[in-house]
Amino acid sequence: MIELNKIHQGNSFEMLKQFADNSVDLVITDPPYGMSFQSNYRKVKHEKIKNDSELPLDAIKDCIRIAKKACYVFCRWDNLKDMPPPKSVLVWVKNNWSMGDLKHSHGRQWEAIWFYPKEQHEFIKRIPDVIHCNRTGNNLHPTEKPVELIRTLIEANKGETILDPFMGSGTTAIACKRANRNYIGIELESKYVEIANTRLSQYTLTADNFDALQQTQKDIEETICPHGKQEDELCEMCDFDDDSPIPPNAKASGILGGDL
Repeated sequence: MIELNKIHQGNSFEMLKQFADNSVDLVITDPPYGMSFQSNYRKVKHEKIKNDSELPLDAIKDCIRIAKKACYVFCRWDNLKDMPPPKSVLVWVKNNWSMGDLKHSHGRQWEAIWFYPKEQHEFIKRIPDVIHCNRTGNNLHPTEKPVELIRTLIEANKGETILDPFMGSGTTAIACKRANRNYIGIELESKYVEIANTRLSQYTLTADNFDALQQTQKDIEETICPHGKQEDELCEMCDFDDDSPIPPNAKASGILGGDL
C-alpha cells in the first residue's frame, strides 16, 4: 500500500495503475482539462500545466475504479460530453467570472464537479448540488481550488482516506488535515510538491498554535467565577490568587481579544 499522508512525486497516469479496485475510500481530484491553460490576466504568469493537451480520460476512469465509496472529478463545461456518465453533477459557483472571449462569450462563473458514488457510499451530510465558494486567486497554482470547497466535499462523506492524483499545490491535503482524514497525493511537478509540503508544514504550525490557544482558553474559563459574579466583583466563595496575571472574573473573550 502506498504511504499515507504524503505527497508522492510521480506520473499519476502510471501510479494509478498500481492501485487495486475499490482500494481508497474517496477520490477527489482536479485533473488537467485538456486546454493547455495559461492565464493571460496575471502580470506574473504561471507556466502551462504539464500533460494538459487533452483530457486524461484513462486516469479519470482509474480514479473511479479505485474509489471504494465515491469519486469527485472537477471538469469544465466542454469536458462534459467526454466524461463517463456520473450519478449527479455539482456546480461550484465562484465569486467572480473568468475573462475568456469578451466579445462573444458570457463570463464563466462556475465549474462542474462530476460525482461517482459506489455501493458502499454513505453521506455524513447530504449537501446541495450548488456550492458557493470564493476563488483563491491562483497564487500558488494556475488552477488552485479553495481549501474550504474541497473540505466541504470531504466532510459530506464517510471515508477515512482520500486520494488526489493531481495534487497541485496541496489543497486536498490541507483540506484532509482540517477534516481529520488521511490523504494520498500524487503530483508530477517537483515545484508543486515543494509548495504543497511547505503549505502542510505551515498548517501544522498553525494547528499547533491553535491547540495552545484553545488550552489557554480552557485555563482561563476555569478561573471564571462559577457563582455568577461579574467582572471586577469580589467573590467570597472563590479563592483566587491576587498575583495571578488573569483577572479573577475576566471573560475569556476579553483576554484573548475575540475569536481564536
